[in-house]
Amino acid sequence: MADRLLIGNLKQVHSYFTDASLRSKIRGAVADKISEDTRVVVAHSLGSVVAYEVLCSLPGSASLSFVSLGSPLGLPNLVFDRLQPAPRPVGAEPRGYWPARVRAWNNIADAGDVVALVEDLRPLFGCRYPSDPRA
Repeated sequence: MADRLLIGNLKQVHSYFTDASLRSKIRGAVADKISEDTRVVVAHSLGSVVAYEVLCSLPGSASLSFVSLGSPLGLPNLVFDRLQPAPRPVGAEPRGYWPARVRAWNNIADAGDVVALVEDLRPLFGCRYPSDPRA
């Protein structure tokens, strides 16, 4: 059963990243749900990837919180390196963008979650405030 779930999830990830029309349609549906009144965006698994990309595409000032649950955002090659916008070089390592509309981002991952192998996303995406010692 677990193998079938993992294979199903991988198929969804593959479809999302390789079918530009599907990716655009999914992102559009999510973007339509986020308004100026939105204060918190909560997203799970592949949904956190979609939410991240949508939040990166939205203009505006930092006005909302983002909660990612069981997120594969930190998985190299499979997800992180395929994000839009693409991670950019910062020093020796690539770094993802911090979405402009996001003032706080909390990532929650179970230690045994194979999809969320990278629990601490701060090294890959930084922190909202450059003075944060974790950035």
